[in-house]
This record gives sequence, structure tokens and C-alpha cells, in this order.
Amino acid sequence: MIVVTGATGNIGRPLTRVLAEAGRQVTAVSRHAAAVPDGVRHVVADLADPAGLEPALAGAKALFLLLSGDMHAAGAGPAGIIDQAAAGGVRRVVLLSTQGVATRPFGPTRIAMRALEDALRESGLDWSILRPGGFASNALWWAESIRTRQVVASPFGDVGVPVIDPADIAEVAAACLLDDRHTGGVYELTGPEVITPRRQAEVIAAALGTPVRFHELTRDEAKAAMTRSMPAELAEDTLDILGSPSPAELRVSPDVQRVLGRAPRPFADWAARHVAAFR
Repeated sequence: MIVVTGATGNIGRPLTRVLAEAGRQVTAVSRHAAAVPDGVRHVVADLADPAGLEPALAGAKALFLLLSGDMHAAGAGPAGIIDQAAAGGVRRVVLLSTQGVATRPFGPTRIAMRALEDALRESGLDWSILRPGGFASNALWWAESIRTRQVVASPFGDVGVPVIDPADIAEVAAACLLDDRHTGGVYELTGPEVITPRRQAEVIAAALGTPVRFHELTRDEAKAAMTRSMPAELAEDTLDILGSPSPAELRVSPDVQRVLGRAPRPFADWAARHVAAFR
């Protein structure tokens, strides 16, 4: 049995599907009731209460651990989830971390994630760590404004990073959960090219077949919007990267190719698959 947390999100949903299609028994965990693929068990649980995960972890041998935004806040204590998993008989954990642990190690949220990585390393379990950069799916923040006003509003319009398709993260996670060769691996996951928000807007417009205007937000305007769905410290860290990426954050990583034997998907592929969200 493999347990997938965040199972209804941009990574957990395709990961659950890939594992189920591979014939594995899967328990999908989310905070709210949701549809899951046929044959997948669904458990409603809150990661803020590790003891509440006990029903989900019963009989599990592997765990994909994805933390929601509030679990990155000070005092959240996510290491308790690893302890609970080990106590329940889980032997392998694949942790979704962040590229910033290596590229910006002194931000508050990065320090907390590094501590969680260290707790996993010291747990005695088999482990793999995934460190993705920016997500292609962050473009969904623009879905309403594109649908209603044909506009993308974003800061730093001409500053790009190599965003990754969450489906690629899911496939790498599946490989780490299923293949012992990835035990002890730390994988930096990026897309195949640096792409700016302005260019992303153009790609979405091409997928829609209709013009989309780009409107550049100030940093303060962007932070106000982001803090509606994430802690302020995480928003600040994200804006630091988006506004002034380091050479390491601009680097296209070979790790998707190494794990999957193919190049990561370009942003245009993600936009074509999700074009209905922008109509």
C-alpha cells in the first residue's frame, strides 16, 4: 500500500493515477472528500494532526509527503508525520521539498523544510527528496482574469525561471516510490527552459486561440494577492525568487531526464492540457 498526501492537488492527483495504473494499492489522503480513481481508497485527514493519519497509514509501506502551505508556518511540526509513518510500519518516504532549500537556505520557510529533510534522513526509513522549482500550474492563478478580462496580471513580467509541469513531478515521485534505485536520491526538478510570465501569457493565448493582454503588478500588489492562500513569509520567499532568480535557480536541471529517461515537458504542453481552465 502506498499513501499519497495532497492527493487531490496538482501533483497528488496525477501521482495517484500513475500508481493506480501501475497496479499498486493506493490510499489517497486529502482534507476534504473528493473523487479518486477506481480502486483507490480515500481517507479524509489533516496533516496538522499526525495522529489522525493512523487510519490512512494502516498497512502502508510507502508514503508520498506533500505539505500544504500552512504546514510550512512556524510551529507546524511536520516532522511528527514522519514519526507517525515510521511507527505505523511505513518503510519508504518520498518528500516534496523545494529547490530553495539549496538555493536560498536562510529563508524561514527554507530553514523549516531543511529541518524536515534532516528529520527524514535521520528517521531510519528509506527516503528520496524532490526539490522542484516553480510550477507551471501556478499559471492557474490567472485563470479567472483570463476568462473574464483576457488579461494576465503578474509581477516581474520579463524575469523567467524554468517552471516544471506538476505531472513530471508526479512521475518522478512514482519512480522514487516504486524503484529502490532512487533510495537516498535528492532530485532538483525543473522544466526544459527558462520562461517569463509574459511569454507564458503568450503561450496560453496561443492555446486559446484568442489574445491575452499582460499587466505587470507591483511586488506589493502581488504579495497582497498571494497571501490570501499562503503564509506571508512563503509569499516573500517566492517573490524574491521570481524577481531576482539566482544562477542556480535559472539552471535547467538534468534530473527529470535522469529519472524518467525523457526531457521534462515544456510549458506549452501544460497549457494545452489545461486550456479549459482559461476559457
